[in-house]
Formats: sequence, structure tokens, C-alpha cells
Amino acid sequence: MRTMPTLPDGTPIPPLGQGTWHMGENARARAAEVDALRLGLDLGMTLIDTAEMYGEGGAEEVVGEAIAGRRDGVFLVSKVYPHNASRRGAVAACERSLKRMRVETVDLYLLHWRGSVPLADTVEAFEALRRAGKIRHWGVSNCDVDDLEELGAALAECATDQVLYSLEHRGVEFDLLPFCAQRRMPVMAYSPVGQGGRMLRHKALAEVASRHGATPAQIAIAWTLRDGNVISIPKAADPAHVRANAAARDITLTKDDLVTLDAGFTPPVRKRGLAML
Repeated sequence: MRTMPTLPDGTPIPPLGQGTWHMGENARARAAEVDALRLGLDLGMTLIDTAEMYGEGGAEEVVGEAIAGRRDGVFLVSKVYPHNASRRGAVAACERSLKRMRVETVDLYLLHWRGSVPLADTVEAFEALRRAGKIRHWGVSNCDVDDLEELGAALAECATDQVLYSLEHRGVEFDLLPFCAQRRMPVMAYSPVGQGGRMLRHKALAEVASRHGATPAQIAIAWTLRDGNVISIPKAADPAHVRANAAARDITLTKDDLVTLDAGFTPPVRKRGLAML
């Protein structure tokens, strides 16, 4: 098992969690989604990431059902729409999210991406929510180094930056990951196994997977966890997929593995624009 990374204030946070993007969009899939999240919790993936955007609140409702009766064992993350991230809007949005999830507090509340609302206004709302006990920590998502620098003194209170990060999207390694590591701020990686399966068919992943008796998706997840400052949040909605994701925590990649993956997926050598899905 991997050691748990910590937020800047020393709070431990699970290195591998569960994403919920596209959950809550189909009523017929709801029971399976709830069961998948509960299984993930049973397997130790106790961080659940969601957002008011996912299924327009539907994913938060799924999460609420999944964590009923076991809230104390869950690290709960949700995100606010940019257009709701004003001083009053973020407070109201958070209260709606809490109601949907049937909880009193969110462990980590994130700005989903930057919009027209000034960051200072969003931070003011987040701090008000924290003082009121509605959230324990706040952070951002899909923000680059210049966005984080714009936070100024408030950067010391920013707990994380959740970004697209996988073998096929490595641009954040050039400057964002080092910037966050210097500040002991973990990064959360969404879509760590890519989208559509193209990345998982790459021969470099297949080669490393064969060395470990693992699947390419498990290697892709293990790769995001390799340095201890990244929290990976793959999504799974069926039991076999959930179990496979959980098992990725136990894979330790060797230097040769990393060389093979670097040859197949070139690390960045210059600044790239922040990729988003």
C-alpha cells in the first residue's frame, strides 16, 4: 500500500480515489453506480470526487446514496460551476450540493474552472464557507501556474489543483507539478487512463503491463501515483473495473518501466497550454 499524501496543512488524503463524471445521467444506471462507489469504499478508495456539473447534480445525488451511513470514512470532494463562483453564488451552490449529498460538510471544495468571476471573489466565498463549517478545505481545478500565482497570499490556503493528467497529457510536468510540489500542494489527476481507449492501446503500456501481469489501465494509474504528490481519481461503474483500479495502488513501477513509458509518451520540454476535457 502507498503512503497517503497530505494537503498543505498536513491533512492526509487518499492517493487513489473514485471519479463520478457521467454518473447520475441515467436513472437506470443509478443502482449500479451506487454499488460501484460502495465497493470502491470497501476496497479503500475512500476519496470520492464529484461536481455540481456532473449530471446537473445527479452525480452528487448518487454519491449521497453511496455514502449514506458511512460519511465519516469518506473524503468528499465537489466542485462549483464558474458561473456560480461569486461571493453569494458559491455559498448557495455549496448548500445545494450539501443537500443533494445529504451531508453537512464537504472535505474539499473546488472551483471547477476559471470563468468571469474574479478569483478573489471566489476565495472570499470559500473562506466564508469554511468559517461556517460547510467545507473543510478549498482548492481549484483546471488552473495553470499563472492562475495560482494570481491567488497571491490566498495561495497558502489553496489545498490542491485538479487537472487533466495522464501519459498522453503530460504538459503539467513542465511547470505546474514542480510549482505545486514546492508548496507541498498535491495535484489531483482526472482522466488518468485517458478517454476513448486510444492511450491504453499503446505498445509501451502493453509492454509494461505484461511485466507486471497487469492491465494497461492499471499501469496508467500507477504511473500517476509514482511520486507521491499526485492523487488519481479514475471513474469506474462496474465491479471488475473498480477492483482493477484499486489493485493499481499495489503496482510499483521500476526505472526500466519509466524509461519505456517515457519513450512511448514523451515528457514535455517546453511550456504547453493547460489541457482540459
